[in-house]
Amino acid sequence: MNLFATKPIATLRAEAGAAGEHALTRALGPLNLVTLGIGAVIGAGIFVITGQVAALYAGPAVPLSMILVGVTCAFAGLCYAEMASAVPVAGSAYTYAYATMGEFAAWVIGWDLVLEYAAGAATVGVGWSGHFVSLTGLFGIHIPASLTAPPTQWCTGGQVAAHAVGCAHTGLNLTGAIMNLPAVCIVILMSTVLVIGIRESARVNTLIVILKVAIVLLVVLVCLVHVDRANWTPFIPPNTGDWGTYGWSGVLRGAGLVFFAYIGFDSVSTTAQESKNPQRDMPIGILGSLVVCTVLYVVMSAVLVGVVPYRDLNLPAPVAYAMERIGAPWWIRVSVDVGAVLGMGSVILVMLLGQSRVFYSMSRDGLLGRWAGEVHPRFRTPYRSTIYTGIAVCVATGLLPLQLLGTWVNIGTLLAFVLVCGGVWILRHTRPDLERPFRVPLVPLVPLLGILSCLGLMLTLPLDTWIRLAVWLVIGLGIYFGYSRKYSVLHRELAGKK
Repeated sequence: MNLFATKPIATLRAEAGAAGEHALTRALGPLNLVTLGIGAVIGAGIFVITGQVAALYAGPAVPLSMILVGVTCAFAGLCYAEMASAVPVAGSAYTYAYATMGEFAAWVIGWDLVLEYAAGAATVGVGWSGHFVSLTGLFGIHIPASLTAPPTQWCTGGQVAAHAVGCAHTGLNLTGAIMNLPAVCIVILMSTVLVIGIRESARVNTLIVILKVAIVLLVVLVCLVHVDRANWTPFIPPNTGDWGTYGWSGVLRGAGLVFFAYIGFDSVSTTAQESKNPQRDMPIGILGSLVVCTVLYVVMSAVLVGVVPYRDLNLPAPVAYAMERIGAPWWIRVSVDVGAVLGMGSVILVMLLGQSRVFYSMSRDGLLGRWAGEVHPRFRTPYRSTIYTGIAVCVATGLLPLQLLGTWVNIGTLLAFVLVCGGVWILRHTRPDLERPFRVPLVPLVPLLGILSCLGLMLTLPLDTWIRLAVWLVIGLGIYFGYSRKYSVLHRELAGKK
């Protein structure tokens, strides 16, 4: 039964407030937390995914897909906000599960968060590389193709049957490239910033967020005068006969894809021990960033399909294409590429930040080795977990294809959302006396809606994604029963009391 033993919230709060060699620096205010959330969310989604969803699934109704996902994330965001204010400790969903569902559930979700943060950073790293190569090309700088692509690509059965280039068989195929060097370099750069300090990391992220939001607003203003209302008609095109292609089924299918664009706002909760006033500021950071990002996504997607017919937007860089189509000045088109590069860079930064803080929390509880919990004596950051995470992400982003990396991220995040929503519901019953500076309204309705909507999106994911999740969790269970359970601090405490 020790598998389901929970860690007392009083203990968690005491650890969060303790000083010493393992303590983190409390340097983040509400603005820092909001910009961290925006930095994690505004990236490839607003510059790439909006066009693809419009062209392939939702048509001009892509803003509805954005709103549906925004509502789903709002349910989860409210639950994250309550948990972060009640249990203001680093570790995000891992720590919340430890306090509500027990050590076993905490390990599962901690291991699962690797899929969200580490795989997410690697996925965005590959996308960043493509936009960086495009940007340097505008200035006549050309990087060899062998150094801008992974040595492997993932091929489906359909691609093999169609004799797609490089697809000799289903699964991983060699491309002849050496490595994705720009992707590796951006991960090294962001890992270095994170090691130097949380205050410095927050400043870099805030600067990037200001620049990329300014570029998004610039694009919207430039496009407004070129909107053709005829492009919005019909707003929801009739279904083509295939489920998920236009019609309301297309809006829903598009929401499943758009969800990737929203991933990251929850990473704000991993910095609770570095927040100056977490009980007050964590809800502001989580919900504030989610509101800002939803508004930006809806406005940008609506303007984009108003400027360009939706069928023409299935492109690697639809926003850049829209600027070219309306004859925008060269400097604005360059700004779009700069915004994409900056946007994805900040996403990588925040994802790496979240992963290192989860490892830090797991090490503190004895579920990982001491290396993950070591804090740099000068910079006061969990530098070893940051460095090792950076190395692992460099290997993944440099060698693995985007198609394989991207499938891991959505399902890992949705599972985390389900457990956090369930944790709020459980904690309301088990600890009704707990101080909650922020309270989710309409419990259990809101947590239940969060669970159902996240499970619904999980069901839209393909079978092979579920298989990879199962394999990943089996590996994690082997580590837990082979190492973590033996060295668990809570398990040792309970054994000593017997």
